[in-house]
Amino acid sequence: MGHFSEEKQGVLYTAASYLLWGVLPLYWKLLEARPALEILAHRIIWSFAFMIILLAATGQLGAWRREIRAMRRQPALAWGIAAAAVLISANWFIYIWAVNHRHIVEASLGYYINPLISVALGMIVLRERLNIGQWLSFLLAAAGVAVMAVEYGSFPWISLALALSFGFYGLVKKLASVDSSIGLALETMAVMPLSAIYVLWLYHETPSLVHAAWWQWALLLGSGPATAVPLLYFAKGVKRVSMTMLGFLQYISPTISLLLGVFLFGEPFTRAHLYAFSCIWTALIVFSVVQIKQAPGQKKWKRSSFKA
Repeated sequence: MGHFSEEKQGVLYTAASYLLWGVLPLYWKLLEARPALEILAHRIIWSFAFMIILLAATGQLGAWRREIRAMRRQPALAWGIAAAAVLISANWFIYIWAVNHRHIVEASLGYYINPLISVALGMIVLRERLNIGQWLSFLLAAAGVAVMAVEYGSFPWISLALALSFGFYGLVKKLASVDSSIGLALETMAVMPLSAIYVLWLYHETPSLVHAAWWQWALLLGSGPATAVPLLYFAKGVKRVSMTMLGFLQYISPTISLLLGVFLFGEPFTRAHLYAFSCIWTALIVFSVVQIKQAPGQKKWKRSSFKA
């Protein structure tokens, strides 16, 4: 019964994280009058501030300082953190820009593709072997991207940029394993000085941006908790659920985003989108079935990752 309770808690935590990530476009839409790069800079600054407060409250500041010292002794770890910081910053920027320029549908496609990109990176970089089902999933996903490019008349760069940046981010996190909370604090710390300098320069060059409504400033400051809270729920949940369950739950977020883009914000869902998404959805069904057959009694997944 205790095990069932733990599994149930894990499902609730993980589902909550994906639900929050799914509705995050609503948050960024409220700030669409602001430049995407400004929103990103504030997201980095306030995420760092929030994580430092959180680490202090949970007694993890000592562990955070130890990781900083380890980075000084191990250049490879420092480079790994820096690479992760650049990749997640790029992912956040592309996502914010896409949401506020009416590309939520394409952004959701990127996060549908992401698990398959991760499989491909595992094969190429980590020399992991793919079975026939995984190869079929990957080829179907590639066909969906090709259909999108041909039918829609433009290459789905937003989708692929999101999928690739997050896929490589996950790979870097796997190679340089750091606790999720401490990792986010280190990554935002790495790019925080540049973000602060940019914000100061931006407000000097464009003073009108400073005279924003109070609620816009509240949202900019709140971008830190909005980033960290889903991550913390995810970190709690991912330790308690199986990889198979995680595989199903991870599609909650892009599905919500897709529905918001089409039905709330009126973005077009063309024939090209239908063909492309059909290929991707079929690929994900095949992928999920393969995962279930491969590991019917798989243990809990110990590694976590971050999302936009």
